[in-house]
Amino acid sequence: MALPSSRLDLNLFRVMDAVFEHGGISGAARHLHLSQPAVSHALARLRRLWGDPLFVRQGNHMVPTELTRRVIGEVQAHLRGLQSVMAQAETFDPAALNMTVRLGMRDVLEAITLPPLMARLAEVAPGVKVASVRVPRDALAQALTLGEVDLVIDRQRRVDGRIKGERLADESLAVIMRRDHPLAGGAMAVEAYFAARHVMVSVQPDQPDPLQSVWAALGQGERHVFLHCQHYFSAANVVLHSDALLTLPRTYAEELARSLPLVVGELPLPVPPITIWMYWHADRDGDPVHKWLRESVSAGARRAMSAASPSA
Repeated sequence: MALPSSRLDLNLFRVMDAVFEHGGISGAARHLHLSQPAVSHALARLRRLWGDPLFVRQGNHMVPTELTRRVIGEVQAHLRGLQSVMAQAETFDPAALNMTVRLGMRDVLEAITLPPLMARLAEVAPGVKVASVRVPRDALAQALTLGEVDLVIDRQRRVDGRIKGERLADESLAVIMRRDHPLAGGAMAVEAYFAARHVMVSVQPDQPDPLQSVWAALGQGERHVFLHCQHYFSAANVVLHSDALLTLPRTYAEELARSLPLVVGELPLPVPPITIWMYWHADRDGDPVHKWLRESVSAGARRAMSAASPSA
């Protein structure tokens, strides 16, 4: 049976191989470090592509169909062949690459990471295209294991052994306000910060203040958050036309202040920095192209964050 290449996802065949080798959904899920629903979803996609159930349940086991028994040897051979090809590709020319890189990140990290990365790619790898996608934090491992993204850049997360990580930088927080704000132009007092109205960016409406535990530990009360926004740019525009304050990562605060008539101020209280990490699947660790991509992303992110640090 000829499968339409435009609909073919090679990662699905890793699921097929794992179900065959481990005799069921749960064993395959443990081997691939995926949830059982994720494996079931991938198997359902394969069944639609093949037009065959591929495995049928008998008691506690998934028994391969005749079609699966006929093709599994070829599937496994091709998977081993692909791994061998990647292991042998010790050198490559970035200028000859023609590929799309998928990066999982949120809007703030787009603004921090993409400008230096795209400038670097335009110089040394003009054939590389980048697609930035949003990956839910609880789906980080699944997205990397299924090959839905090549890298994820996010705050520090707890991950299993099949997901590799590298610490990129510690991102400090800052405050932005309009240029003629009463608190602009000098050191902000703690009392003034908490007396002001605040805009907060959150995915969920009415999400509790994520810094409340910090305020409580420092003996402070709650901030007066009168608006929850989904995006920092929208929040910055509200701040631009009001006396409200917005607390956010410093690198993005500096970026917004270059685009809008805003000023960046220091938080009047010591707040632990946000640790930014880059994550990838262990299977990609030895891939020289992927290693080059990781180094490019890492260098760009570190350069951008260090340029926005208070000492800089």
